[in-house]
Amino acid sequence: MGWQTDAVVDEERIRSVREQCERFLFLPGARHRIAQELTELAEYAVQRQPDWYGRGGLADEVEAQVAGLLGQEAAVFLPSGVMAQQIALRVWADDTGRDTVALHRMSHIDSHESGAAWELHRLRPRYLTGERRLPTLDDLHQIAGPLGCVTLELPLREVDHRLPSWDEYAALCAAAHDRGARVHLDGARLWESTVHFGHTLGEITALADSVYVSFYKLLGGISGSALAGPAPFVAAVREWRHRHGGTLVTQYPALLAAARGLERSLPRVPEYVRYAAELAEAIAAQPGLRVSPRPPHTNAFVVYYDRDADPMAEAALAFAEEHRIWPGRWFPADVPGWSVAECTVAETTLAWKPAEVAAMLAEILDRAS
Repeated sequence: MGWQTDAVVDEERIRSVREQCERFLFLPGARHRIAQELTELAEYAVQRQPDWYGRGGLADEVEAQVAGLLGQEAAVFLPSGVMAQQIALRVWADDTGRDTVALHRMSHIDSHESGAAWELHRLRPRYLTGERRLPTLDDLHQIAGPLGCVTLELPLREVDHRLPSWDEYAALCAAAHDRGARVHLDGARLWESTVHFGHTLGEITALADSVYVSFYKLLGGISGSALAGPAPFVAAVREWRHRHGGTLVTQYPALLAAARGLERSLPRVPEYVRYAAELAEAIAAQPGLRVSPRPPHTNAFVVYYDRDADPMAEAALAFAEEHRIWPGRWFPADVPGWSVAECTVAETTLAWKPAEVAAMLAEILDRAS
């Protein structure tokens, strides 16, 4: 749980406690996860040839699979999402001759990438909104002047992992195209969005011009991302990947983990989303806790509690120290005096019954009172 950077307890203590835990409500600690992954990947590597400077072997296989899943002409593997995002925006700026990018002020591109696109490529942001809500068609209409690209984060993590309706999404894409802009999807969590939209990945991305996807979140990979779109776009991305120093001699371990995630985790998205809905209801039944959105739009949602984050964070950490169970973290909410926690259902979460999670939270709330 948790994504804000202003933690209310010591980070070193958090890491130490987390790595000593033996069970995890959400994602395992790095020591547990990476050690297990390397063991599994050694077996998974049989008969899969490594890439060489981003070409051949497993790189070609993963890129072709991603392009097919997303209904795009081509895809390219990149070592990080931050690199992928700024390259995509730069390619579309060169293509349209326009250096302006419309996006939500709370999007990952603007909030968590150190202004990479603006500082390194001198692109100019135009904000759809800075409010804690999804952008609307009216927001786009309010932006005057030419636009090179409109970016949509699906789902928008900082707004409680929310997604627009299908009609709202389609209208935004159409309006952007009417203005001659390209539509780029920040799809770090797009894999999880098909249930809410009621459409396949290919149908979702067909309304846009390019899409970024992540391999290390839902898919449980070590690292890595991909950009998919028209063949000329992907060819340009490969050039910019090299300029950014992202064409490594091999990405074999990351590619192995990505291939495994596509094979094992992606088909389970509907199961994760269904469980998230059940878990959200069990949590919402606890006095003082509020779930948003309800029901969740994906496999992730947030929980709000009308108490300061400091006692909540300490209570959760003390629980972990005592039980060797990692229950997640609490952070200050935007509302003064409230705390917030992020819940992302993954494979480890399915080992818990919703009632067990509710009981765990009840004990943590009792400790914090």
